[in-house]
This record gives sequence, C-alpha cells and structure tokens, in this order.
Amino acid sequence: MTIVLALSIAVLVGEAIGGYVSHSLALVADAGHMLADVGAIGLALWVSHVADRPATPERSFGLLRLEILAAFINGAVLILIALGIGFEAYRRIRAPSAVHSGLMLTIASVSLAANLAGAAVMHRGHAHSLNERGVYLHILSDALGSLSALVAAAIILATGQTLADPVVSLLIGVLILQGAWGLTRESVDILLEATPAHISLANVHSGIAALPGVTSVHDLHVWTLTSGVVAMSGHMVVRNPEDHQRILEAVQHRMEKLGIHHVTVQIEKDPICE
Repeated sequence: MTIVLALSIAVLVGEAIGGYVSHSLALVADAGHMLADVGAIGLALWVSHVADRPATPERSFGLLRLEILAAFINGAVLILIALGIGFEAYRRIRAPSAVHSGLMLTIASVSLAANLAGAAVMHRGHAHSLNERGVYLHILSDALGSLSALVAAAIILATGQTLADPVVSLLIGVLILQGAWGLTRESVDILLEATPAHISLANVHSGIAALPGVTSVHDLHVWTLTSGVVAMSGHMVVRNPEDHQRILEAVQHRMEKLGIHHVTVQIEKDPICE
C-alpha cells in the first residue's frame, strides 16, 4: 500500500496540472478521484498497522474492526465522488468546452501505466482483506478513469468532438459508483453483524442439531469480526453431562469446515432462553 500511495500521489499531481492546462474534465474528474484515493489509501495503510495492536481489557478484540470502518469510509467517499463527477459531466454535456487533446492523451497514458502498476501490486491481497479490497477498487477505478480519459482524448484528437470528454467522465462515474456500492454494502453488513453471505445459518443450525446427544439448538448467531474472521455463538441443550466435551469438539470441527473459527457455545440441561 505504501508503493500504491506513492504512485497515486504522482498521478494526482500530474492529472490535476494536466487537466487544468488541457481543460479536460475527464482528467480533472480522475484527479479529484485520485485526491480521495490518496486519503483513502493513507487511511487504509494506517489502519493496517493499528489493527495489529494487541487486545486490551477495554478492547478485547483489539482494533480489528477499524479495517471494516476504513472500508466503509472508502466506499462512501467513492459514492460522493461518483455523484460529483456525474453532475459536472451533465453540466459539460450541456455546455461543451475546448479541450487540448494532445496533452490530455499524454497525461492519460502515463496515468494509466502508473495505475496498472498499482493494481498489480495490490492484486494478491485484495481477496483476503476488505481493507485491501477497498484500496484495490480505488486503484482499479483510477485505471478505468485513465483508460476512459485516454479513449476520450483519442476521439477528440481524431474527430474534434469535445463532447467525448464529459460523456467518458460520466462513464467513469458510473463505474466508480458500481464498485463503491458493493464495498459500502458489504462493510455495512459486517458492521451490522449480519450473517456472512457465504454461510447459511440454517446449515449451521442443522450441523449442530444433528450431533448425537444434542436435544435442541437456540439463540444462534453468526457474524464477521473482520476480513477472514467469522464468529459463532449459540446455546444447545445436552441432557447427559458426560457428552459435553465430545459434543463441544464435534461442534468446533463442524464449524471449522464451514469457515467459522471463533466458536462460543453454551451447553444447557434445559433451555435457558428462546
């Protein structure tokens, strides 16, 4: 993320100056997006270090959930940027302005190369961490923005149609909005402690209830603490005290097969709560 942050700052400065000089909304839009990216990547980098701090009596899980909060902030900022780009593109479509396509083409090409390099750096970790996924989505949307600006510059250079600049900017906004919405929705689900999408609560219930010696299962919850850390808690009725250890080990084993590694189970002789 440090490498990606340095690349993003370089692209931001280049696109901001180039967009201003060439009067290109596509470059200015992408520069505005890059400004948010620099803040978002800086936040994600800080969170990745802070989240490793050990747990304390006041915070028994440490600061693991800062990763999810950072992902939510990244997604929300991207949504606002996409809406802002769309508004400015609409204004430019109604009143097109002159664009220096040659300079725009050069800057967009360099920006695209830098963003692709950043995406390559982040590719390995994006599937395992929501925080890194947020950064990866930022970089991918930047690459799409640079590619779109490149296409718009080529169209303007070939045809003289400056309308291509705001139209492409609008497309950039839509692409950013699509990725940002998914990231924001997933982080909100985790913050609300929703059941992870890849785990069926019914399967968790039936997997425990089917164990010999288990009479019933109730007050069952499954949620995500942070990326890759899924927790489960529940109550189960076991009449024979001699079966407790065997059943607990069986529950742990079955939950691990479902991808749940943090398991807390309360064993009762009679149901305490519904």
